[in-house]
Amino acid sequence: MHAALAAAATLVSLAFALSTGERWLRGRKRHEAAWTISLIMFALGSISLWWGASVGWGEWSFKSFYLFGAILNVPYLALGTVELLAGPMHGRRWTAIVTVLGAFCAGIVVAAPLAGVINSDVLPQGKEVFGPGPRIAAAVGSGVAALVIIGGAVWSAWRLFRAWRAGADTRATRTGAPSLRRLAIANLIIATGTLILSAGGILNSVMNEMDGFAISLVAGISVIFVGFLLTSSQSSAQLQSVPEPQAWHAPEVDVA
Repeated sequence: MHAALAAAATLVSLAFALSTGERWLRGRKRHEAAWTISLIMFALGSISLWWGASVGWGEWSFKSFYLFGAILNVPYLALGTVELLAGPMHGRRWTAIVTVLGAFCAGIVVAAPLAGVINSDVLPQGKEVFGPGPRIAAAVGSGVAALVIIGGAVWSAWRLFRAWRAGADTRATRTGAPSLRRLAIANLIIATGTLILSAGGILNSVMNEMDGFAISLVAGISVIFVGFLLTSSQSSAQLQSVPEPQAWHAPEVDVA
């Protein structure tokens, strides 16, 4: 079961990365590049989980899983949200910050000595095999980034629902773009998927660690992918007309 779930998460992540990558190639938009990078990292984390579940856990399979599946992937997903909602000036600043901190975290994980023995048949826990450095990086990176993604998705959904209730959906009807209500629902689905990804620890308490994480990974990324598929390439132009408080740049639909 572990290997099958990890394989499913890998395939969904790769399909999602190809979809966002295709959009980036068409429009060269910075937030879509960030999402593509993040989803490639999700796929690498899933491949590492697949590797560990299939042939047994070792130092490098776990370090790869921990780095791409617990530290780097969610911050780059959140970076896409920042690029989208805060505009290019703030986006470039946070791209530099996330890249530097990501490289620093990668160095910490690669160089970290193992503090315990890895059981090849069980998904290791960070507290059992790592010192404080990698564990702090995972807690801060994933926790803060998840709040950014959820907050951005809920904010976008609120604006879209408000615009829909104000009757700003006429243009969507004329152009065939998705309705503002549909885009708002897509954002809420994305926020739900992020919450599911964060629920791996809860599932670990009711089933073994490998099953719990694998289920939360495949379910969370699948739900986020559904939210992404509810949008279309026409969403950008459509949302430029949605009223925006002056403190914000006019965003497109948030798909992260």
